[in-house]
Amino acid sequence: MLRGLIVLGEASTTVNDLSALSDYRCFRMKYKGIILAIAFLLLIVNTTYFWEGKLGLFAFPAFLLLTVFYVVLTVILFRQIILILKNRFNDKKRVAVSALLFAVLLSVYFKPTGFIDFDSLAGKDLLIAEREGGGNCTTTLKLKDNYTFRERSVCFGVNEIKGSYEIKGDSLIFKDIKNERKNGYYLYALIKPANFQNEMIIGTLTLYRDKSDSSGLELFIIKNDLKLRSN
Repeated sequence: MLRGLIVLGEASTTVNDLSALSDYRCFRMKYKGIILAIAFLLLIVNTTYFWEGKLGLFAFPAFLLLTVFYVVLTVILFRQIILILKNRFNDKKRVAVSALLFAVLLSVYFKPTGFIDFDSLAGKDLLIAEREGGGNCTTTLKLKDNYTFRERSVCFGVNEIKGSYEIKGDSLIFKDIKNERKNGYYLYALIKPANFQNEMIIGTLTLYRDKSDSSGLELFIIKNDLKLRSN
């Protein structure tokens, strides 16, 4: 009888040890999963500059999925905080991983486009022109000091066009176009004074597809240092 109790006790101890080991392995897997999720979020957010303009109409679904992913990580963080409070901060690894997750989520909230301003690294903005159309569609064109430009259009998606430019008299000539639209990009542009009063608008930048284009696309200039370069 006594021997049976001893065997039963040893078996119970073995089961408890296996259960504890299983829980420990489960925790390790969860921690690894959280750390991988943190790394993925940081990678995606900090490389937004390079991939958002290439997705076109798929940009908004991608941002929606990224938002859902962010919310899921936030829920996981709150759950971890509850478990930390229940365990009275005894699980140091859980505390460390949760602190890291909190720091990353907070930084992404305040820096949703990443820690590095790749647009500034691409060159100083000499001219910035923009236009807002129907349905909150916006077009922003930036001319850099290294004679490159970047046009970003947001309208049911994100499209980006890059290239270079040169100044010829009162005209800007566009060339070396990348990610060109199916109908091509504009050939040249003219800077004109605004025909209305607005403190924010310096003038207009009208883009033309060719010399026969009589209407063009008018953008409103909010910064212009190009005249310093053209003298």
